[in-house]
Amino acid sequence: MVTDKDGYMHLIQYLTEHLGIFELPDTQCVSDDTVMELFEEQLSAQIIMVCGQHPSLSFTERNTIIREVDAIVYDLEEILASVANHKATPSQTLFVTEFSGLIKNLFDQEIAKLPTS
Repeated sequence: MVTDKDGYMHLIQYLTEHLGIFELPDTQCVSDDTVMELFEEQLSAQIIMVCGQHPSLSFTERNTIIREVDAIVYDLEEILASVANHKATPSQTLFVTEFSGLIKNLFDQEIAKLPTS
């Protein structure tokens, strides 16, 4: 649905170009969440929003979205492996929030292309 699209590849590239944000020392943290916990929480919230905004999605389409999010989390774990368990800093929290919103936008765009029943 989205992980095989150019937009997703651009987002992954955007993330890799901003990895420096995740290499900051933990001394700045104000969050109790790790970087991966924050990504998981933000993506979950965005996907709940996607499903809520598109109540006409079928069970199969919702399952496809969940599988896609699992694939996205796996990609994030791979890319952020060295910092995944570090506590998130304010700048990382801001980036994760923005990135998760962009992922939601990808889903919204793909859902808009689905045939309506």
